[in-house]
Formats: sequence, structure tokens, C-alpha cells
Amino acid sequence: MNSTQFSSDHSSVHSDSWGTLPSGQPVKLFTLKRGALTATISNYGGIVQKLLVPDRNGVVVDVVLGYETLEEYVAQSPYFGCLIGRFGNRIGNGQFTLDGTTYSLLKNDPSSSPQCHLHGGLVGFDKKVWEASEGVDDGNPYVDLSLTSPDGDEGYPGDLVVKVRYTLLADMLRIEYRATTTKPTPVNLTNHSYFNLKGEGEGTILDHEAKIESSHTTHCDQWLIPTGNLTPVAGTPFDFRDWRVIGDRIEADDEQMKFGIGYDHNYALDKVEEFGLAASVREPASGRVMEVWTTEPGIQFYVGNHLPGTMVGKSGRTYLNRSGICLETQHYPDSPNHPEFPNCILRPGENLYSKTEYRFSTE
Repeated sequence: MNSTQFSSDHSSVHSDSWGTLPSGQPVKLFTLKRGALTATISNYGGIVQKLLVPDRNGVVVDVVLGYETLEEYVAQSPYFGCLIGRFGNRIGNGQFTLDGTTYSLLKNDPSSSPQCHLHGGLVGFDKKVWEASEGVDDGNPYVDLSLTSPDGDEGYPGDLVVKVRYTLLADMLRIEYRATTTKPTPVNLTNHSYFNLKGEGEGTILDHEAKIESSHTTHCDQWLIPTGNLTPVAGTPFDFRDWRVIGDRIEADDEQMKFGIGYDHNYALDKVEEFGLAASVREPASGRVMEVWTTEPGIQFYVGNHLPGTMVGKSGRTYLNRSGICLETQHYPDSPNHPEFPNCILRPGENLYSKTEYRFSTE
């Protein structure tokens, strides 16, 4: 097994072979350690394969859902831990018009019939092998990933060069996204990790408590495509402006909740600062708390409603339906078809930069 090692003070990063794809492409795993935290990240799909976090008593467990082997991710994965692109979330009818030209994308949403384009298409960034390098900067280990998506990839215009840096600090995992393009194109990059702060495989997340810094969601149709309207959360099951137990209202008699089979909705963030707090989750038994900070204008709140309850994870335990929570920082779904939404179009000469931090603490 090939391995490289860098270390600085109480931090380190090393890479190991993780096997090969059916195409013959080799894949690596990068293990980052900083203080009590450990993150394992693959250059296949930029997957956060493991994230070890201590509880209030110092007991460390893996808090992200996923598999032990590369083969399992290739065979069946509901986007466990991966990078999403070019466009995270849904694009209605699999098409958009930009500067007078209509572009057709693959309709691949398996949960809503072939009505929309989901998470970048059939072979999105989650299924690509990224170029990778690792190191330590100012005592913090990192992995740099880079990918070129060619003009026409999954129907999108322009050569898009994407660079993502994962950095592990003493109390957080930071993700920084950068991109440039040769033609105007929609870009919406995010990470699709499923978190369970009790530990992966430790039941559902319905007893977790959440707080979301948002007073509006993007109103959706039955396919979870935004209508263009923002709906106040006040007086609805979507109000998480104060701490609420996730499972308390998930079966509410609410049309939007029924469309998502639970929570699977974009929140328009209230933050005034470019970089600010988007959401928080806590698990009372362990005392683990996770805050999500971002430069993005929205966050998708999804609680694993479509997990079939048959997948066996790294722990050897079966992942139940609703056993993980996704907090995907993003531009709003279907933004290319809604000029009233925050701009998601990247143009030649521009440099996209986005940052998200998953910060951990205990109480």
C-alpha cells in the first residue's frame, strides 16, 4: 500500500490506496488528524468517508454515514459524503435558458419520476476521480482536489475548472470551493454528508434538535421544484428559528411536508454578513453540537427520507430511514430558471469562491 505522510505539531495527513474503479482508475483515501478530530476523504467524488468527533466525555465516534469500501460507494450510494456539481439540487424540467440559448440536461431524479435534473446529472462530480494533493498549512492538515468539467459535460456549457480544499482545524472541517469557466454556466457546489451526532448506525436523527437561521423557505411544487415564491416559516412545521426536536412535526398534515416525505427543503438564510451562521444541530445524549457557517445564501435541510432502511454502513449496522441529516449549503434549487433568486451564473473572467465550515463543540 502506497502511503505519504506530512505532520506539523499535533496534526497530520497521509494518503493510502483505496482500490480502483471498474475503469481502472486508482482511488486514494486521505486521513487528516488535528487534535481530537479525524477526517478521511477520498478523491473519488470528494467523499467525506469518515469524520471522528468526541462527545462531552471525550468518547470519539464517526458522525457521518457511509461505507467501508470503494466498491460499495460505486454500487449504491445516496450521495453519502460527496461533492455535488455542477449544480447541487434540482433544475426543473432538466433545462434552462442562458443568454438566449436553451440547454437540455439529463433528467435523473429517481424520487420524482423523470421531471428534473438532480445533483449534476448521471455522472456528476460525485462520481469523478479528482486530482489530489495533501499538506499541512499553519498546523492544519488539508487535501486539495481539482477537476476539469469539459464543455458539454452533462449538458452544461463551458470548460469549468473546479478546485476544492478540505481543511481540518482543531474544532471544524472547512470546505472551500473555487471555480472558473470559459463560457457562462450555472454553478452550485456543495457537500452531501449525512450526519448523525450519536454516531453512524446509531438509529435515527429524529431526536436531534435543530436551529436554522431562516425565516423563509423556497415554496415547492410536488417535484420539489421552487415556484419562485418564498414562504414564511412562522406558524408552520418548518419553523426552526428556535431549537426544535427534528421529529416533533415531521409527520404534520402540511402539503410541503408531504411533497418532501418529511424535511427536504431549501431555507433562504437570514444572515446579513457574507459569511455567517446558517444552522445548528445538537444531540442531547452525547452533548455533541454542530454549527454550519457559510457564504452561501441557502441551505437544504434533508433528513434521509429516502434512505430505504436496507443499507449496511461502516459500523456493520443497517442505516434506518431518517438516520442522517444533510445540511447542504447552496444557492436555491432551480436558480437558473428564477432570475429573482440569488445569481448562480459564473461567467468568463470571474472567480467563484465559496466557504462552508462544520464546527463542532459539546455542551
